[in-house]
Amino acid sequence: MNEVRLITEDLLDELVDAMSAATSICLIVSFAAGSGVSLVVAPLHQAILRGAEIKILVGDYLYITEPEALEGLLQLGPDAEIRLWQSRGRSFHPKAYLLHSEDDEGILFVGSSNLSRSALIHGVEWNLAVAARVAPLTFATARQKFMESFYDPCTLPVTPETITRYRELYKIFHIEHPQTADMWRELESVNHHAPVQEPTTLVAETPAVYGTILPRPAQSEALAELMRTREEGYDKAMVVMATGLGKTYLSAFLAQHFSRVLFVAHREEILHQARRSFQEVMPERSVGLYNGHTKSMATDTVFASIFTLAMKRHREAFQPGDFDLIIIDEFHHAAARSYRKLLDFFQPMFLLGITATPERADGQDIFGLCDGNVAYQIRFIEAIERGWLAPFHYYGVYDDIDYKAISWLGSQYDEEELYAAQVQFDMGDRVLEAWRRYRGTRTLAFCSSIRQSEYLTHKFVDHGIRATSLHSRSVGLSRQEAIDRLSEGALDVIFTVDLFNEGVDIPTVDTLLFVRPTESLTVFIQQIGRGLRLHPGKGHCTIIDLIGNYRNADIKLRVFDTRVKNDERRQPSFIQNALPSGCLMELDPRVVHLLQEMAQKRLPRRESLRSAYIALKMEMGRRPTYLDFHLNGYADSQAIRQEFHSYTGFLSWLDELTETELDIYTQYSAWLQEVEKTTMTRSYKMVLLSYLLSRGDSGWSEPVAPDQAAHYFHDYLSAKEYRKKIDLTDDLWVYNEGRMASLIARMPMSKWAGSSKGWVEFEDGQFRIRIHDEPSVLKVLHEWTQQICDYRLHTYFERKQRRGGSET
Repeated sequence: MNEVRLITEDLLDELVDAMSAATSICLIVSFAAGSGVSLVVAPLHQAILRGAEIKILVGDYLYITEPEALEGLLQLGPDAEIRLWQSRGRSFHPKAYLLHSEDDEGILFVGSSNLSRSALIHGVEWNLAVAARVAPLTFATARQKFMESFYDPCTLPVTPETITRYRELYKIFHIEHPQTADMWRELESVNHHAPVQEPTTLVAETPAVYGTILPRPAQSEALAELMRTREEGYDKAMVVMATGLGKTYLSAFLAQHFSRVLFVAHREEILHQARRSFQEVMPERSVGLYNGHTKSMATDTVFASIFTLAMKRHREAFQPGDFDLIIIDEFHHAAARSYRKLLDFFQPMFLLGITATPERADGQDIFGLCDGNVAYQIRFIEAIERGWLAPFHYYGVYDDIDYKAISWLGSQYDEEELYAAQVQFDMGDRVLEAWRRYRGTRTLAFCSSIRQSEYLTHKFVDHGIRATSLHSRSVGLSRQEAIDRLSEGALDVIFTVDLFNEGVDIPTVDTLLFVRPTESLTVFIQQIGRGLRLHPGKGHCTIIDLIGNYRNADIKLRVFDTRVKNDERRQPSFIQNALPSGCLMELDPRVVHLLQEMAQKRLPRRESLRSAYIALKMEMGRRPTYLDFHLNGYADSQAIRQEFHSYTGFLSWLDELTETELDIYTQYSAWLQEVEKTTMTRSYKMVLLSYLLSRGDSGWSEPVAPDQAAHYFHDYLSAKEYRKKIDLTDDLWVYNEGRMASLIARMPMSKWAGSSKGWVEFEDGQFRIRIHDEPSVLKVLHEWTQQICDYRLHTYFERKQRRGGSET
């Protein structure tokens, strides 16, 4: 065989031949079609039967990869690892096939062929075949680059859940860009007359039968974190999850692990909605309501109104230990006195608070109600970036009302004065003009008062627009009738006052109109969530927002910012470059000028961490370590991981990293996050890591065998009596290298490698960290990893001692 060859046709034959002898097959392609996957499934299956390693990475760029292709690859089974690259608008064009066999033989095909029938057989394609023995460095580099891409943080494992989400986004994209689908089908049908699939009919989601409801990606991630936090001994946690990602279903999936459950909410609609969701997930369990009308007490799951349980006689109708799991919906309300009475009375095995907006305008700390333990957090911007919510097009329209002249009553503007100003400044005409300019098809409009809602409704109706007003004193259409008519397209606009902030899902809404001053950031985020749910045919949500010199006008735009840079002088226009792919922000120049003049405000929890860090740094005269902050800072160190994923991420937000350090952090942030988050039911993983780090900053990532770590492991755990009692079994109190090495191989090495996202592995009796870089980089990573390791070991034993050391 020639060492280097140009292949211009029938690449498939070459691939199949190489696969027949390969022990490792790595494929990276921009696009994959079902027609191409069907050609390689059989040889890949044969390779799997021989014990070959299979890794395949495909891209989602322009949504050309077909969902059927991903399903076909998934059918290869658990012995093939398939991942999806999330391009998020960034081009992703590699096409390479790396096949490695015994005796260091191998071949690299790289060129223009994606994984499709046309590209592999009939298309005009150029590919270069390079034998590993003639270009070993090139082949090794290709393998290294492949692995870096394969485990890049922007990749996702291909699972039934990720395919379901990808299929939804694929449909939406191709409805908006039909020419892309037509072009791809044309290319795939050239010369071989492959059958063209008819467009899939889009249908509304219907309740699934038992056994088919599975967690979505965000829910799966949250569940995994909740299980981890339970394994680590916590009995309380909060989940912060953007509206539209399925917080209620997450609760139901968690509830499957408990016998009796109490679900508490403050609105009847939420209780009924939650009951339906739980029944879909667990139809075999009994459910009941406990509210002003119904008092079901003996069911497996009780859905209770907080206003009912706030009454002592209703709380005491139960025993404190009646429920294994208590779920508080919209947990940001839980600082209220009524919730505190409930939390003080009941003693569940586990308490879960769920919310989209943990920050309270009154400054009360809801984090303390769950002991500061935020198990999982994903805001709506990150959810958009990951394709789980619809992107937005935001238009900031200038509002020339002088709000400084309107009386502020402590939590809101004087309603009469505000309405008079709105009418005086012809707000109706400006709102109508802005709506006509930017509108979609179905609009929810948020008003400041009933009078304004009625005023704007009449204005729109007078101009031939199908509009209605919904509020607490509405007559005529009920809320559900109005929602149905809007969803069906029989209404254009619903003007509302505080009726659609929580607990209402209208996925078809594609336009949000804000004609009120933003008095609460929490309410603003909740209202934005009304329009971000994915729905067939909805490519984005249009947000039309009137911005004037009212309170919090400046802070509201911070919710759209993806960056966490510390820059007191940055201007609102910076947001344009920080938006997720598919999003747009346009601000009237007068709005930009207004916001430049207003003081910047920040999230209170992050600001508390910033202040604590600065004070500690001044006191110590140097950059505090992670453990320094935990021991001496006045803020909760646990919040650092929850807000920034790692201590180094916190330092990055504070602008404490040099330019070189920032580059290293950007490249290795996923490693640092793994060290921060890997589950610790015992101390073993961190003790193992401590041993690796003890070997110095140049060799700490080199492989190690279990027996090499045995003596260090025993010395560390037996050095302190409390460590020995907590994490050494009686038979290991006296050192025995064989038993200790067996423990190390069975526990930290195997378990960490099994849960790692590609950063560590345990193969052939060797545990290794998959980091290879320049000595200067390894030195920096050594320091950062050491800080996390020291912190996690200290807090682990601290928590175990506080609990009496009984949970081992």
